[in-house]
Amino acid sequence: DTAPSGMAPAYLATIHALRRAARWAPAALFSSGIVAGDKPVLVRDFVRSALYDPNHGYFSKRSGPVGVLDSAIRFHKLEGRTAYMKHLDKLYKMHDISWFTPVELFKPWYAYAIAASILRTANLSVPLKIYEIGGGSGTCAKCVLDYMMLNAPPKVYNNMKYISVEISSSLAEKQLETVGEVQSHLSKFTVEHRDATDIAGWGCKDPQPCWVLMLEVLDNLPHDLVYSPDQVSPWMEVWIEKVNGSSQVCEVYKPLQDPLVSRCSEIVGMNEENPSLREKLSFAAKGLVSKVFPKPRRAWLPTGCLKLLDTLHQTLPSMSLIASDFSYLPDVSIPGDRAPLVSSKKDGKTLDHPNYLDAQVCHFHFIHIAVTLQADNLFLLLE
Repeated sequence: DTAPSGMAPAYLATIHALRRAARWAPAALFSSGIVAGDKPVLVRDFVRSALYDPNHGYFSKRSGPVGVLDSAIRFHKLEGRTAYMKHLDKLYKMHDISWFTPVELFKPWYAYAIAASILRTANLSVPLKIYEIGGGSGTCAKCVLDYMMLNAPPKVYNNMKYISVEISSSLAEKQLETVGEVQSHLSKFTVEHRDATDIAGWGCKDPQPCWVLMLEVLDNLPHDLVYSPDQVSPWMEVWIEKVNGSSQVCEVYKPLQDPLVSRCSEIVGMNEENPSLREKLSFAAKGLVSKVFPKPRRAWLPTGCLKLLDTLHQTLPSMSLIASDFSYLPDVSIPGDRAPLVSSKKDGKTLDHPNYLDAQVCHFHFIHIAVTLQADNLFLLLE
């Protein structure tokens, strides 16, 4: 709770009041390790604990993996992409963090563009309400509020609400500090420390129009893994369990029984119920080949994404969603369709891992979001 020098006492009082008022719901994570006790867990729970566990999760450190720039990059002084990449490399060497988000690198313009789109298309006959899932360091929230303060009608800015739903306690506090740099923003801004995928945390259904922002969130959501020993055998769920009570873990395969895994596999078309004649012939051919040359199959399923979008659709039926994420991940060495990039950073260098079971020290980046969403408005930006 130490404050930077020169911070106004009134600002400090507001920060502490907001922290007391915020909803700090306990997270249902594996606090005693990646795999708690001797019971096996689904891969999505394993990944979730590796990323968000309050004791050892990737996003739980106070220093944080998300970088914050002291000042905006002056792009007009950079001569093209090569100069930008050199400048970016210099920034990463100066800051011992894992990455800078696009909203940070291109501040304030990235968030200004989002705010301008909202202001241009929102129904301003009702108070403007914006939810941000996983707000990082709070840069997007502050810049959106800055834009509304400078460009929106005073009534819109004065009556608006900006709610950040953040699973990381350290990032939730950082967001309060970032937004609090402008005193008038604090009465519009709230941090709710909770898991956005948990429908209970949203309370009653809100039928009013609102906006939901998810910037670099979908790629950080837990996934499940399914496995088949050959080209034609049925898919099986992958579970993780400890080896003989030790700290080491291994995979266990079970028949598909988890409702979320089964539903997600149907959505991505892994279990077609009515195959065509061509598909039947192909399946028969694969059956013959699999007996001679069995080839194990793996596929990652975006079950965390599906659960979050389901929750948002049920609780905020009139929302407009802006989602921004990666369209490509380089040099993925983890096996399986839609496999993640698993990496860690040490001494300023990023190391990619060929085994996702190194999750105790790693970060997961997923790609290929293959779920459906029923909503009035969906804006998906691929970076």
